[in-house]
Amino acid sequence: MAEVHVVDSEAERSDVFAVRQTVFVEEQGVDEALEYDEHEDEATHFVAYDGDEPIGAARLREPKAGLGKVERVAVLESRREEGIGRELMLTVEARALEQGLTSLKLHSQTRAAEFYRGLGYEQYGEEFIEADIPHVKMRKSLE
Repeated sequence: MAEVHVVDSEAERSDVFAVRQTVFVEEQGVDEALEYDEHEDEATHFVAYDGDEPIGAARLREPKAGLGKVERVAVLESRREEGIGRELMLTVEARALEQGLTSLKLHSQTRAAEFYRGLGYEQYGEEFIEADIPHVKMRKSLE
């Protein structure tokens, strides 16, 4: 099973960006200008490791008091379906609770929405396009 860290070093941050580069930019064709944005420094980043190998990443922001936004959840294609995404999300949620957040929201790629439903997230609103990929808005109460 993966070991998930809250990023606290430049080396771990580089590992986060390497996973995101592989998954979003190379695999899914997301423009780098969209993938890396002005929120990188304010976000709490998470990285999943198998030994020394970074295999997953996520980030958490607080755009509004008490509300967290989970973003950039990624697992290397070769490591999907192993529970790594679930471990990442459980760590993100635990950190959100530590920060006093009462709910989380996210924009899920439509094909991943079932994964988030399995973690207790509910869809709201209609499907929309973000970075040329179909997405849905989802949320979860932490109370």
